[in-house]
Amino acid sequence: MLFYLAGSIEYSPDLGKGWRAEVTPLLKSLGHSVYDPAEDEQKNLTDTEVREFRSWKKSDLPRFQQTIRKIIAYDLDRIEQQCDAVICYWDRYAGRGAGTQGELTFAHRLGIPVYLICGMPVEEISGWLLGCAAEVFTDFEDFRKFAGRSLAGEMAKQESA
Repeated sequence: MLFYLAGSIEYSPDLGKGWRAEVTPLLKSLGHSVYDPAEDEQKNLTDTEVREFRSWKKSDLPRFQQTIRKIIAYDLDRIEQQCDAVICYWDRYAGRGAGTQGELTFAHRLGIPVYLICGMPVEEISGWLLGCAAEVFTDFEDFRKFAGRSLAGEMAKQESA
């Protein structure tokens, strides 16, 4: 299975790299693949766009929007055409942005399972997002237990098919 790792990038102090670095080895140890948008900064962008687009938010909004639209199209195409499931870490930083909500809604609409790991109390998370989730986990340990039971079983099913 190919998992898309959704969650805050723009507003996270570590650009969303920490939790993804924690979950990726687990998934790979179970025989799965991962697409990490926080690691793939190039995507479909030119070198200039990668280097400059964040500054364009202040200095050249139309150019910023054009570049962000390329990123949005790239990530949504990846979810639609290649991913088997989405794993999302939802915390206060994710709540500041909008991309993660869009990705989860899109995946849900396409029937792609969304596994939501909570980095805050469940009751503080939008009902919309909870509605998009196939499974909700209160923390990483809860997700690890599930992955060991259920996602390891997915690999065995695929190998026998």
